[in-house]
Amino acid sequence: MSELETLKQQCLQCQNCGLAATRTNLVFGVGNPESPIVFVGEGPGEQEDLQGEPFVGRAGQLLDIMLEIIGLDRSRVYICNIVKCRPPKNRDPHPEERDACRPWLNRQLEIISPKIIVCLGRIAATSLIDPEFRITRQHGQWFSLDGISCTAIYHPAALLRDPGKRPETFVDLKEIRRKLDAMASEN
Repeated sequence: MSELETLKQQCLQCQNCGLAATRTNLVFGVGNPESPIVFVGEGPGEQEDLQGEPFVGRAGQLLDIMLEIIGLDRSRVYICNIVKCRPPKNRDPHPEERDACRPWLNRQLEIISPKIIVCLGRIAATSLIDPEFRITRQHGQWFSLDGISCTAIYHPAALLRDPGKRPETFVDLKEIRRKLDAMASEN
């Protein structure tokens, strides 16, 4: 059993916050654990909770298109969330829920050891980059997270609600591709 699978089995036992009591399935993460890039969302929605996999609803379909734009797909990236259980009615995860889940995410990132982390949306960015992060002003900017290049883009669900943000996101995606290519050429 891989380190990531062992961690998932441990996470299945987690009762560190009230979200565990209402989940249908744990939504741990999916993709290539050898990937140099990890996409981190805020938490599972209804479809994710039902299927036990992140980003499988409408936002997930858009994320797949976004990945395709920069020559990636789910087999070449790793996708996870800040919290591993669905908040009721898809509300934002509370700070204490994010804090309770943070050790699981930290360990996932430690095992995967990505070169790039992409926060999908404000909640992920305020959790990982800066509690005062402003997605409308700071999306696409690069930050260092313990030596890992980290950026944030609009969450795919936000792009479904406001298609006017898509051109900015396209620019951000191209910058992510450029950063990946530059890192690959350094090796």
